[in-house]
Amino acid sequence: MAKTIINIKDVWKTYKIGENEVHALRGLDLEVKEGEFLAIMGPSGSGKSTAMNMIGCLDIPTKGSVYLAGKDISKMTESNLAQIRGRMIGFIFQKFNLINTLSAKENIMLPMTFQATPIERRSRKADELLKMVELDDRKDHRPNELSGGQQQRVAIARSLANNPTVILADEPTGNLDSKTGENVMEFLKKLHKQEGTTIVLVTHDEEVAKNADRVEYLKDGRIVESLKKRR
Repeated sequence: MAKTIINIKDVWKTYKIGENEVHALRGLDLEVKEGEFLAIMGPSGSGKSTAMNMIGCLDIPTKGSVYLAGKDISKMTESNLAQIRGRMIGFIFQKFNLINTLSAKENIMLPMTFQATPIERRSRKADELLKMVELDDRKDHRPNELSGGQQQRVAIARSLANNPTVILADEPTGNLDSKTGENVMEFLKKLHKQEGTTIVLVTHDEEVAKNADRVEYLKDGRIVESLKKRR
């Protein structure tokens, strides 16, 4: 039976805006198994981004617990959270978030730098990942010399640099045309199927969500519906 990688238990996240309290999450419960491909959907203001921040160790709950590989991140310091993020979670963002002054290869090497990986190993791993995303002939190109689809493939390669346990993709096709978006999703599906990578996808797009094994629908900070794909 697959291990639980992420376990969110009765999580609330409350923000104070002036005299008012805004509950972005209201008792959220969510479990993600190792090797699963999960999509989180919901309209604007449903709590998707806040849920992503919890899963990605970018924030801690006001109330409740978030377990990543059995460790409760809600009790960790920011420096410990940063270490866990760097080792266990790979991020893919809608806006790519590549550094324009660095080449494709240097962007992929960057997360390994923060984990004090020796430079020879960083270089070798980046070359392997560039080959995997079919961009080894573009390794010296900077982001502004690459198409949107190529930039997103560099971002995918970067997310895999530290062999993370979970890939967290936030609207990964949002800035791409439909054809390029389909190609990126095909690549993520291949990564999941062939490598067994755990993927959590945050999206508002039904077509994108259909690629996942399971879809969780958020509304007003809690899950209101779960759909599991028949195998």
